[in-house]
Amino acid sequence: MINISAWIKDYKKALNLTFGNRVWFMGLQGSYARGEATIASDIDIVLILDKISADDIKIYNDMLDSLPNRNLVCGFLSGKEEILNWEPSDLFHLYYDTKPIIGNLDELLLKINAESIEKAIKIGVCNIYHGCVHNMLYTKDENILKSLYKSAVFVVQTICFKQTNKYISKQAELAKFVSENEKAIVETFIDLKANRKVEFKAMSELLFNWSKNWIDAL
Repeated sequence: MINISAWIKDYKKALNLTFGNRVWFMGLQGSYARGEATIASDIDIVLILDKISADDIKIYNDMLDSLPNRNLVCGFLSGKEEILNWEPSDLFHLYYDTKPIIGNLDELLLKINAESIEKAIKIGVCNIYHGCVHNMLYTKDENILKSLYKSAVFVVQTICFKQTNKYISKQAELAKFVSENEKAIVETFIDLKANRKVEFKAMSELLFNWSKNWIDAL
C-alpha cells in the first residue's frame, strides 16, 4: 500500500514549485483521510487555487503526471471564488469529509445550514432512486450498483449529521449511529467493498426501497 505521508510530501513539493502562493487550500479525502485505505484505494486530493483557468488545469495535470501512482490520483480542483459561490447543499461533504493539509475551509461553514443539509439529503436520495431504477431496467451493471451504494453512504452520513449533529466519517462506526434502514445500506456497501458476491436483484431492491421511502417522507 502507498505510504500516503511520503506521497503527500512529494505532492506538496511539486505543488509549491507549480503554483506557489496561489494555493488557497489543499486537503485529503476518502479512505486515506479516514485511515481505511487498501491497496486499491484512490488518492483523493482537494485543491483550491486563488483562481483557475483552462491552462491551470493542464498545468496541474502535467504536475500530477510527474508524481508516482498517477493512476490512483483523483479529487476536486476549483478556484476560490467558484467554491465560495458553490451550491450550499453540495458543500456539506466537501467540508466535513476533507482533512485539511494546507489552509482551511472554515468560510464554507457560513453556507452550511439546516436548509442546505435537508436539500443535500433530498438531492442525494432522488439521484440514487433515478440511478437505481435506470440500472435495474436498462444497464444492469454491478459496478453502477456499487457506485450507487457509495453515494448512498454519503447520504446516510448527512442523515446522521441531521439527526445527531455528529459527522461520522468511518463507515463501520457510522452503522452504529443510524436506524436499521440506514444501517442495512452502510453494511451492504461495506460488504461490496470487501468483494462480497453481488446479489444484484436483492441489493438493487434494498436501495430502491430505501431511496423511495426517503423521497416519500421528505
